Amino acid sequence: MSFLRSLLYAAIFYPATVLWVLTGLVATLFGHKPTLALVLSWADFHHWLTKNVLGIRLRIEGAIPPGPHLIAVKHQSMFETLEMVRLSRLPVIVMKKELSDIPLFGLLTRRYGVIPIERTAGAKALRTMVAAGKAAVVSGRPVIIFPEGTRVRVGSTPPLKSGFAALYRALALPVVPVAVNSGRIWGRGFVHRSGTITFRIGNILPAHLPRDKIESEVHAAINALES
Repeated sequence: MSFLRSLLYAAIFYPATVLWVLTGLVATLFGHKPTLALVLSWADFHHWLTKNVLGIRLRIEGAIPPGPHLIAVKHQSMFETLEMVRLSRLPVIVMKKELSDIPLFGLLTRRYGVIPIERTAGAKALRTMVAAGKAAVVSGRPVIIFPEGTRVRVGSTPPLKSGFAALYRALALPVVPVAVNSGRIWGRGFVHRSGTITFRIGNILPAHLPRDKIESEVHAAINALES
């Protein structure tokens, strides 16, 4: 049953995404607001599809506060990258540059508002990320970062990448940590199982904490569902 559900999900979601991207590129000709609205509708559609086709339910513990924050999210699957667009109402997203280079899709992401990071570029990548992050803060939107740098397997709790501390220091924003356990039912393969995914939104952490303090607090909070 999980295989059939996953097949139906893929057969609907990926062709629909192509249509959304093409429509989104047209929307960009009419300004930023139509682009944001279209991306949000895509995220809402994905939420509906995962609920009604894959049988995935969502449990939200806590709430994302309004206004600009740096939101640090555990990353185990594609699921939370789209779900956080809904939950935090159109954030600017720190993402790997390879995604923003995908033809058409990458162009739409850049017009929506992302901070593309070339992970092999070292210090240059950090400077680019910080500059783009400051521009995002001016827009009043929250900024989402996956501080472990990439998707990790269930039970894995690697140290945070240096980019998180650099962005935290440069933006001087409070941090909202979010723990996610999506990897338990949404693995790296084709088949996704039905079940409940929990998003646990931790306490807001203030700006200007020492690096070791903020990193330890965020690391503990985003891994709160791993025990």
